[in-house]
This record gives sequence, C-alpha cells and structure tokens, in this order.
Amino acid sequence: MKIGLYFGTFNPIHVGHLIIANHFAEHSDLDQVWCVVTPQNPHKAKQSILDNRERLQMVELATQDYPKIKSSDIEFELSQPNYTVHTLAHLEGKYPDYEFALIMGEDNLMSLHKWKNVDVIAERYAIYVYPRKLDSSPQSVTFQEHVVKVGAPIIEISSSLIRSAIKAGKNVQPMLPKAVWVYLDEMNFYK
Repeated sequence: MKIGLYFGTFNPIHVGHLIIANHFAEHSDLDQVWCVVTPQNPHKAKQSILDNRERLQMVELATQDYPKIKSSDIEFELSQPNYTVHTLAHLEGKYPDYEFALIMGEDNLMSLHKWKNVDVIAERYAIYVYPRKLDSSPQSVTFQEHVVKVGAPIIEISSSLIRSAIKAGKNVQPMLPKAVWVYLDEMNFYK
C-alpha cells in the first residue's frame, strides 16, 4: 500500500486541506493519504497552537467521511521537535509493508533544502507537490527526479486566516468542515 503523508499542524484543519488530501487520494497513485498532526513544527511558534489532542480530534472529525483519508498521531510518540526524517524512519519500522511518500505545497518544496537530512528524504521517498501561488519563482531543486508535481487545485485558505477571522468575530463556517466548525464553536477555540 502506498501512503501519502500530509504533515501539518492543522490548527485548524479546513476545507482546503481536505480538497488537497482528497485530490491526492483520488487523482494519484496513492492508496491513502494520512493527515499527520504535527505537535511541534520547528519553524512555528508553539504558543499559537492548540493542544495536540484537540487538533487531532478536529482532523478525525474532518476525515471521518473520507475512507481514503486518515488522521495520524504518529508524531505524538516521537521526541520533539519533530523532524520528518525521524518520522519516516519510525513509520518504516512500524509498517514495513507500506511505501511512504511526502505531500507538500510548492512553497515548502522551495525550503526543503533546509530540512534535516534532506538528502536521505529525497533519496528514499517520492515527494508529491501541489501548486501554490508564490511571490517568487521556484528555486531549482537538486532532487527533481523525486518530485511528482500534481495539478491539484490552488487553495488560498489558511489556518491563520481562519484563526484571525474567528478572533475578530467573523463567520468562517464555509471554510471548515461542518463537524469541525461545531467542535470549534462548542469549545470556544481561537476567540
């Protein structure tokens, strides 16, 4: 089975995340997409992130109607900060019969050279990339042969936009799966 790993803080997960995950699950050679909830992204400030279990709960609510999209808390049991290369090694040990690939936006591809042990990642795993609107032209990627560009829809919804809008008292319901909106509203998150 070929699994696409879609890493994110999902703070909160929104319809853009689901559109991308579903596109890869339905329009690529991936059998499943796992939304891997990252407890601590080394490049993000910790104070703005909801508790790990609350974000995982939202991902589970958002993906419950999509059989090819799963939530994953695999990084919760690993030492922090989380590095993708360590997560991949752990997953290979836990699921030796699965083949893993990374899913990322074109913006992340541009900064991939900064990742820990990027040469190991590029050598061992396919990297599926979806387009993003970028302010600058993409830099050349030295491991281009491992990159699979997928013509997924360009989504311009962000979790930070949603958090700011909620804090400002704006209606963000159309940007969230209904179950996630209900959960956020009940828990008074981001207000």
